[in-house]
Amino acid sequence: MAMKTHSYMVLSQRACLSFRKSTVVRPFCFSRGLLGKALFFSSTTSYSTNNEDHSSASKRRGRGPVMAAKKASEGKKQEDGRYKHTVDLPKTTFGMRANSVVREPEIQKLWDDNEVLKKVVDNNNGESFILHDGPPYANGNLHIGHALNKILKDIINRYKLLQNYKVHFVPGWDCHGLPIELKVLQSMDQDARKALTPLKLREKAAKFAKLTVKIQKTAFKRYGVWGDWNNSYLTLTPEYEASQIEVFGQMALRGYIFRGRKPVHWSPSSRTALAEAELEYPEGHTSKSIYTIFKLVSAPQTSNGLFEEFFPDLCVAVWTTTPWTIPANAAVAVNAELLYAVTEVDSLGDVSTPPRTGNLGIVLESAQRKPFLIVASELVPTLQSKWGVKLSVKKTFLGSALENCRYIHPIENRECPVVIGGDYITTESGTGLVHTAPGHGQEDYTTGLKYGLPILSPVDDGGNFTEEAGQFCGLNVLGDGNIAVVKYLDEKMSLLMEEPYIHKYPYDWRTKKPTIFRATEQWFASVEGFRQAAMDAISQVTWIPSQAENRIASMTSSRSDWCISRQRTWGVPIPVFYHVNSKEPLMNEETINHIKSIVSEKGSDAWWYMTTKELLPEKYHAYASDYQKGSDTMDVWFDSGSSWASVLEKRDELSCPADLYLEGTDQHRGWFQSSLLTSIATKGKAPYSCVITHGFVLDEKGLKMSKSLGNVVDPNTVIEGVQNRKDAPGYGADVLRLWVSSVDYTGDVLIGPQILRQMSDIYRKLRGTLRYLLSNLHDWKPDNAVSYGDLPMIDKHALFQLENVVSSIRNSYENYQFYKIFQIIQRFAIVDLSNFYFDVAKDRLYVGGATNFTRRSCQTVLAAHLLSIVRVIAPILPHLAEDAWQHLPFEHVKEDGSVAKFVFESRWPVSNERWLAFPAEQISFWGKLLELRTEVNRVLETARVGKLIGSSLDAKVYLHTTHSEMASRLQQMCAASNDADRLHRIFITSQVEVLPHLDSGLTAKIPYSGQYHLQEKTQIWIGVSRADGTKCERCWNYSPKVGSFVEHPTLCDRCFNVVGCQRLAAVAAIS
Repeated sequence: MAMKTHSYMVLSQRACLSFRKSTVVRPFCFSRGLLGKALFFSSTTSYSTNNEDHSSASKRRGRGPVMAAKKASEGKKQEDGRYKHTVDLPKTTFGMRANSVVREPEIQKLWDDNEVLKKVVDNNNGESFILHDGPPYANGNLHIGHALNKILKDIINRYKLLQNYKVHFVPGWDCHGLPIELKVLQSMDQDARKALTPLKLREKAAKFAKLTVKIQKTAFKRYGVWGDWNNSYLTLTPEYEASQIEVFGQMALRGYIFRGRKPVHWSPSSRTALAEAELEYPEGHTSKSIYTIFKLVSAPQTSNGLFEEFFPDLCVAVWTTTPWTIPANAAVAVNAELLYAVTEVDSLGDVSTPPRTGNLGIVLESAQRKPFLIVASELVPTLQSKWGVKLSVKKTFLGSALENCRYIHPIENRECPVVIGGDYITTESGTGLVHTAPGHGQEDYTTGLKYGLPILSPVDDGGNFTEEAGQFCGLNVLGDGNIAVVKYLDEKMSLLMEEPYIHKYPYDWRTKKPTIFRATEQWFASVEGFRQAAMDAISQVTWIPSQAENRIASMTSSRSDWCISRQRTWGVPIPVFYHVNSKEPLMNEETINHIKSIVSEKGSDAWWYMTTKELLPEKYHAYASDYQKGSDTMDVWFDSGSSWASVLEKRDELSCPADLYLEGTDQHRGWFQSSLLTSIATKGKAPYSCVITHGFVLDEKGLKMSKSLGNVVDPNTVIEGVQNRKDAPGYGADVLRLWVSSVDYTGDVLIGPQILRQMSDIYRKLRGTLRYLLSNLHDWKPDNAVSYGDLPMIDKHALFQLENVVSSIRNSYENYQFYKIFQIIQRFAIVDLSNFYFDVAKDRLYVGGATNFTRRSCQTVLAAHLLSIVRVIAPILPHLAEDAWQHLPFEHVKEDGSVAKFVFESRWPVSNERWLAFPAEQISFWGKLLELRTEVNRVLETARVGKLIGSSLDAKVYLHTTHSEMASRLQQMCAASNDADRLHRIFITSQVEVLPHLDSGLTAKIPYSGQYHLQEKTQIWIGVSRADGTKCERCWNYSPKVGSFVEHPTLCDRCFNVVGCQRLAAVAAIS
């Protein structure tokens, strides 16, 4: 024993005087994130939130030497304190408190001043990566959905930068359209609005949009989003508008653009047509629905007298939720394959009839003779119950028998036909017969074209009946007009029943008011001409999540012609001229190209301030007086949907298709689709290779955010906080980014005060982990690294885990599954690092000797973890990563020999196959050993509660197992040549003894015991007693050797060697 002590002392002295320099430090890989927090100066406690047993036990581990040295260094009374200067305390200026509100802007300024993004992109020599930014509206402050979207994009871009891609991210803004126009109008009084000319309105709208862009840009940059902010794209710039007109022209010349009178979604509150993407369908809308009857006056000869016996009292019964469209009725449609019935209203229902939900019309309540009613046979029981009457079936027949029957219009007193409709006529609701007004419905319009029905739409831009509606002229169709029509029908004995009907109804997403279907002269893009090509392209794109493909495919396959014209001033004009007399449009390749060249030079304002003659090509100048320029502007979805042409194809560093589009799930019917359609129509290919969609942001209870509920989470408030409000602290951008990484964005996500507090706590633990690493590397340089082959097994195991974690995180980044990275980071830091490796490492780091081999080997592993962790969290937490990088106590040299001054210059950690080649038997053994350690901790805690020990260093652990292989391995570890691998270091106890057998005499002297189940029938017996020997004053380990050294009678043999080594080193330095 003495011989071993002597040889160890000589080895230690040699190590002190001439510590070997190891191999060059390879680029270490990142690990899963770290959330454990370590107590550096006041204690060696490991901050664990994962294991209750470990948490309580670890706080009573070997705190002594560090605590004593800390107190002594602070001038606090210590019995002797003569060894305080021999303890290697952690040292770093990297603070535990982030102070993000101040520090993050400083880091962003550091990046800007040093043009870090530009340098990284220029130095990267990999492939190009293009994430094309979907432009948000420049019409107000950013909300939490914007933050989710832009941070997701930034995480991807920053990861690609670390992977050596040349990343080009050009932020954009949608600057035209009604949202901005309304903002301008709302800021003006009535008189100012009246005096407003189109050019003045456009000037104010452009000014408002540019100011909003500036505000939003500042906010996005505060989120830590990197991009080409100085060259962002705006849809209001002349070059963008010109490219948009070029796309329009190409579609027009291919025959995909046409003008027609068709029913479109019309917003009376905005006085313009709307696209499907501009609608929302709030829950709870209540319509006034009616069951009404139209009196048949004749049947075709082909019916062979089928209905003769029921004339003149035969009527068709229809149901509608839009009574105001009855004046425009042109037909009643039936399904040719459905079975219909002539029914007789025999009597009022008996008392057993369920209570009615609506009001009966006069025709049913009066004592007059009731008409015969034609309804779908399958619906007779339902209707009889609903109306509270007895319906006797007199005759049944197929719907085809009703074709070309004629009825009298209930208001206009004109004859109208019964026609065959499509599959939209079912027996799910109504009567099985459909009131058809081609001017007020898409399906009605399609049926009308088939039969040549008139397209009536007696409604003006404001949603009021026109003179065509006769007595209803001037009434609002969604208000008094609707009521008046119902009243009229009732008075004319045509109303069976009126009842409220709750359903989803289209609202204008800007004004939040109901819309109507209304036939107007509009410009359309005929999707039918390229629908199949679009469907084929969809199947070639990668959609994340995968079900998104079905969503956009369904929408594309079923969508009608795209109405692309708007009756607004603030937008890109549709480049068309109309003949003054014939109203025929003039639009050809020559006129379009001429307008495009003018717009590219002067902007779209030119359309309003230049004369028709100036806007026409020279060959038309002689006829200029015969034409007038159109007043419609393009749908804003055409604006943004042309961005692939205006941005991707026009900038040298970009290309089309983009690698990725990423927006909210609502963009399947918005930007994703408009971009797809314009690109397919003109280029025959999709503008993107991959599309990612994210859900909406809800509050912590899963409710939609609204000011009235007080549950709105403002991203700026999250970052900066609210002054003098403790419940609204400023968390900084990284906590917000950490939240983004934590959610499965493919569905709706939640956020709120409690969630943010949790994120802040996790961020703090992660920062604590980085601080532990930095502070314990204060005296380490890459030249100090220990080669892999010489590392203790515990260190090799730690590197194996690290490399596995790095690989898993990389896979998650590649698959855009950031929430998995968040989970890995927490698990790795709390379990693998804080609860084990960091806890065990403190002994050799603090008291093992500054240049001792075991300390340097541990520092080698810590350096690998630090360099890997910082780089792998950098895409998610760039400010924290950069803050840590700027506090590195050593320079990181890249593979090309250059020094990475900033974290994003360092690139992603290179995979280390040697670390991954950790033997399978060792992996299995260390897994069991860590489980055994957990059970040992339980017994130690029981002993502490029983007052046998205070800290774990007061204990000696006994182990026994009949499993010969495990017993041998444990015995080997007790006598391991490398101190770091010895069992008592791993258990953080003073001694461990493996017993060859158990006898009652021995176990009686061991007061506490437990068991670890190694296999089904094999256990390891665990015993705990007081440690042998005396406590070492310096390391607080118990040892029989304490008192053996005259010069240092209070030290154990290890500490005696360390102190002696340090003294020899000091003498050598003086000499």
